[in-house]
Amino acid sequence: MIPYGRQDISESDIQAVVDVLRSDYLTQGPVVPRFEKAVAEYCGAQHAVAVNSATSALHIACLAIGLGPGDRLWTSPVTFVASANCGLYCGAEVDFVDIDPRNYNLCPQALEHKLIEAEREGRLPKIVVPVHLAGQPCDMQAIHALSQRFGFRIIEDASHAIGGKYRGEPVGNGRYSDITIFSFHPVKIITTAEGGMALTNDDELAHRMALLRSHGITRDPVQMTQAPEGPWYYQQIDLGFNYRMTELQAALGLSQMERLDEYVSRRHALAERYDEQLADLPLTLPWQHPDSYSGLHLYVIRLKLDKIGKSHREVFEALREQGIGVNLHYIPVHTQPYYQRMGFRLGNYPEAERYYAEAISLPMYPTLTEAQQDHVITTLKKVLQA
Repeated sequence: MIPYGRQDISESDIQAVVDVLRSDYLTQGPVVPRFEKAVAEYCGAQHAVAVNSATSALHIACLAIGLGPGDRLWTSPVTFVASANCGLYCGAEVDFVDIDPRNYNLCPQALEHKLIEAEREGRLPKIVVPVHLAGQPCDMQAIHALSQRFGFRIIEDASHAIGGKYRGEPVGNGRYSDITIFSFHPVKIITTAEGGMALTNDDELAHRMALLRSHGITRDPVQMTQAPEGPWYYQQIDLGFNYRMTELQAALGLSQMERLDEYVSRRHALAERYDEQLADLPLTLPWQHPDSYSGLHLYVIRLKLDKIGKSHREVFEALREQGIGVNLHYIPVHTQPYYQRMGFRLGNYPEAERYYAEAISLPMYPTLTEAQQDHVITTLKKVLQA
């Protein structure tokens, strides 16, 4: 089976982890700060806070901004559930904004229309979470302009987009948002096995997130309510969580950062081959905005079902039967049973639902060989023409 995505682990990655195993620290040592510094410098951000998953990063980002009961968080329906769940973890209401039919990201025009209505009703969001689906950045300049007009904060869910650029600058630099989130899950662009990171240029947000990832505990006398009783002393000054990243994970991530640009470049080369060889098929191929350089975590095609004698499911299952590990990113969140119980219904976000009815993610990862890619292409052509 050729998977839709997979990690690339080199001997240098393995040695980096072994070096940590032989060191004095397996957690809360010097490697996590080094990894944070490497990512922050690469992206041009002031601060980076490493955690055990992007889900945890989204959670503490919301908490750091002050999201809570009575507040609202809006995001895209075409995303993994974590982009919305982070609002529920904080006791806030969650709602969605339909997608742009060309790039499948949160649509700025739909956002503006929804904001105008929400302002009239006194129900504006506190946080909007644009999701850089497949690695292509959202139209952050437009979304940021709306944030200035309507007063919401922005958390970029860039789980797919490390190594990408928007308007010539690295995703994660914080020019158009308060916080940016990266994921280091094995199928993402670089991996720490599991892990995530929150980047910000705001000193207070960085401090709050660092506190929340480790039980709300501090050893800094400046933050304490009284003088330390001894060198052992610490205080819990907030209700935090155990969201720390281990030294092993950070060592792997730090080693992978050395190949980040190479990985993204290879993904672009694979995408160009797909673009060329799939151009004549009854498919809608990924559209790349000229202002963006995608991280290309995914290569998503959409089936032109009116020109294919098979259903979406039949094409998907036929590819799987031929050893092509296609996937679908994502089932719109508002169609999930948990969200349906909140009152969301089919028809609420028609562009997202049309996307779901046609989308398939083809294999895309740096170690995919041209021979394997040719097999994917040949098999897809046979399935569509049968």
